[in-house]
Amino acid sequence: MITYSAENVRMPKIKKRETTAWIRRVAASHGKKVGEVGYLFTDDEKILEVNNEYLGHNYYTDIITFDYVEGEMINGDIVISLDTVRTNAEKYGKEYEEELHRVIIHGILHLCGIDDKGPGEREIMESEEDKALQMR
Repeated sequence: MITYSAENVRMPKIKKRETTAWIRRVAASHGKKVGEVGYLFTDDEKILEVNNEYLGHNYYTDIITFDYVEGEMINGDIVISLDTVRTNAEKYGKEYEEELHRVIIHGILHLCGIDDKGPGEREIMESEEDKALQMR
């Protein structure tokens, strides 16, 4: 089951059924099934708090993914700062909705085993994000 909630922000205008079906298709394309995935949409202050408390990082980010994957079943909690999503959309000249969907699927790709911190991994992640966005 995929759940969507918001704290300190208004729930983004995403079509939950369509988004859930899309997430399942993307996971399936990576040989995974969706178990329990919870999205929390929030603001910069809350994501900074989460980043500090759970990761020991003192900076803002657009997304934090907590991975509870078991075998081929993806499970996790995904925290998204809508403030940073909006800032990044402006910074990269993208529509807000497109950037939001990119971040939504970014967390799922992490749960599917795709990293973006090591050498060359960022380019792989961006390619996978682009493929996933075309599946919408």
